[in-house]
This record gives sequence, C-alpha cells and structure tokens, in this order.
Amino acid sequence: MNGMAVSPSRMLHLLSLLQSRRDWPGRVLSERLGISDRTLRRDIDQLRGLGYRITAVKGPDGGYRLDAGAQLPPLLFDDDQAVALAVALRTAAASGATGGEAALRALTTVRQVLPARLRHRVDAVAFTTLPSGSGAVAGPAVLLAVSAAVRAREVLRFDYVPMDRAPDAGPDRRRAEPRHVVFGRGHWYLVAWDLDAGGWRVYRLDRMSPRTPTGPGFVPRTVPGGDVRDFLAGHFKGSDRGDAWPCTGEVVLHLPAREVIPFAGDGIVEELGPDRCRLTAGSWSWTALAASLGRFDAALSDAAPRPLADAFALLARRCADASSRTVPAAPVPPGPGGEKDTSGPDPAAIP
Repeated sequence: MNGMAVSPSRMLHLLSLLQSRRDWPGRVLSERLGISDRTLRRDIDQLRGLGYRITAVKGPDGGYRLDAGAQLPPLLFDDDQAVALAVALRTAAASGATGGEAALRALTTVRQVLPARLRHRVDAVAFTTLPSGSGAVAGPAVLLAVSAAVRAREVLRFDYVPMDRAPDAGPDRRRAEPRHVVFGRGHWYLVAWDLDAGGWRVYRLDRMSPRTPTGPGFVPRTVPGGDVRDFLAGHFKGSDRGDAWPCTGEVVLHLPAREVIPFAGDGIVEELGPDRCRLTAGSWSWTALAASLGRFDAALSDAAPRPLADAFALLARRCADASSRTVPAAPVPPGPGGEKDTSGPDPAAIP
C-alpha cells in the first residue's frame, strides 16, 4: 500500500466517512481506506490544512471527530443530498421563505459545481410558486436575531408596524417573550407572550425590527392548547380555541351534494336526497358565515343555530338596501352557446 502520495479520491472518501458519523476509531478508518495509520494521520493533517476542524478522540483505540469550525470549509454531498440542496435553494428563492437574492446566489454556486447528470436532475424539477400576497420578506438578519432570542429564552425588544398600519408609518415599541418562529402562508411569524399586553400575540417578522441588546431571561410559557400549529391555525381563523372556527352553523342547500363538495372547504356535506344536502361550516363571524353560504347560488333553508338565521336576515336587509342604490345594470352578454341569457346576471360573477 502506497501511503506517500496524496490521493484526491481517498481524501474525499475520508471526508465522507468523517461526515457520516460523530466518532471514528483510527484503526477502522485505516481499514476502510486501505491505508496505514501513518498515512491516515497525514491525510487528517491535509484536511485540517483545508479548514476542517478534526480533533483526536482519546480512548483505547484512539480516533477522530469532525467538529464545527470558525469558517465554512468545502463540503461533500452525495447525489441525493446535492439535488435536495439545490431544490431547497430554488424553493426558498421563489417562495420568499428567506432572502431570495442570497438563496439565488447559493443556488448558482451549487449548480456550477454539479456534475452534468445531477444538473439535469435539478433542472428537471419544474414548479411554480404562488406569490405570498404582499411580497414582503423577512431579512436573514431579523430571522437570525429573533431565532437566537427564542433559543436563548431572552426577552426580545423590537419595533413593530401592526398589520392595520402602513409600513411607512411609525412603529410601536414592543417587549415580548419569544417562543416559536414559524413559516407559513408565505411569511415568517413569531409567536410570543407580549409583556405589555399580558397575552399571546403573533407578529410578522417582515414588520419587525429587533433592538439590541435583548432583555433578561425568562421561564418559557406554553402556548394555549400546547400545540403551536393548532394555536396558529386558530389565530388565523380568529379563534382562541385552537384550530376551530369561532362560529359554526349548518344550512340545507337545494343542490346535489356532489356539486357542493368541491367548494365546501373544511365544511362537512351530508347528502339528504338527489337535489338537497346539509352543509356544516364555520367562519370568524356569523355574518361572514352567512355570506359564504350564499355563494352557492341556490335556495337555502333550515339555518341553525339562531345567530346564523339572524345573520341571513341582516344580510338580506343590507342587500336590499344596496340594490335600491345600485346604478342600472349593463346589458347581459350572450350565454356560452351564443344565445341571449335572459335569466339575469350570475351572482357568482359579481365581484
């Protein structure tokens, strides 16, 4: 066995082994590589010279461990890891999950060094990411600062522009115990206990400017219900009871169940006959629920509970009032077959 020459392939194999588990006995590494202990020590020194922090492990057999260093050395990935990394960077750049420009630069760097066979696999993954709405993205510095406060369990002081205020308006000063950083709906969110309001709050990181230094440490509180996913789902539904709508009711729709199911969302559809079904659904208010049930453009009956029936009556009065003040409608265009549609405008087409 010739251990004098430094083989690049052997060095890569050694690096791959060191990355695959925490500790390696020196004897085992030598056997796996087919080299002597002296050559192994020389290869280890070569990797150290490239920036890898490899420490010697004491013990009966002795060995080596690859630790985190102060700088990022060259990394080694297998084929599946390289493809997964490239796809993740492309997704991050397109979805707004983090700084898109930095993700694109990293993707370009990774793609340049990929072998042709892997580059083709990455390029074959074609997808479209829908915009998040506002297009606002939390910067990496904000994400790191907030995440560090969560991990250190230190009070976070920050300036915040509420959702109902223009981003260029003056911010509020906040103090909170940060508990969870969550990405969803195209945005990063912080779930925290607001010390001034004395309650749980959800903040968007792109509207937040952390201040330094952070405050004192704190004993972590548990979000209501114990599950941050349910808590956030309830928050987005306007509920303080976890992943449940504040207002839930039912109505009989004079439509076949098969025509209602595709548009029922998280509602429950019960077939009552060939042209009737019962839909149980929820919303953040009774009026919003009544309005959403009216979108099916069908006769409604048996609304329950009473607050839902009252909400239908309220909407009927408002619609009647709006109708009396509406300008004359434009001529109805011909129907799909070219004939003039005389049945009146389609309510579903009214914005």
